[in-house]
Amino acid sequence: MSMTDPIADMLTRIRNACGSKHRRVDMPLSKMKAELARILKEENFIQDYTTVENEDGKMLLRVRLKYAGGQSVIRQLQRVSSPGLRKYVGVGEIPRVRNGLGVAILSTSKGLMSDRTARKSRTGGELLALVW
Repeated sequence: MSMTDPIADMLTRIRNACGSKHRRVDMPLSKMKAELARILKEENFIQDYTTVENEDGKMLLRVRLKYAGGQSVIRQLQRVSSPGLRKYVGVGEIPRVRNGLGVAILSTSKGLMSDRTARKSRTGGELLALVW
């Protein structure tokens, strides 16, 4: 059976792993998930991410979570745009998450980027997730 929203599944897996204090979490690999992990690493929300192959020959995305003082660096992950209700924003409507402490992740015509990068390149797009 196919998954309806793989991005929400990825965010939920990370949220659950952070709540259980796991060091890493594995999920099926896709280009979109790898780009999301790249943005989370650039914004210092995760330690690292790699691609590994499981025993069935399928590729997995392995995300190493980051903790500071016993608490997860990721306080909250929120999916904004869903397959049933897409949320598009222009460059002037891109939200500032926690007054700049968090990050909004957008899918633009130039690829996935954080809110700061999207404002700098003057491009809007689909608001995928908010992280703080």
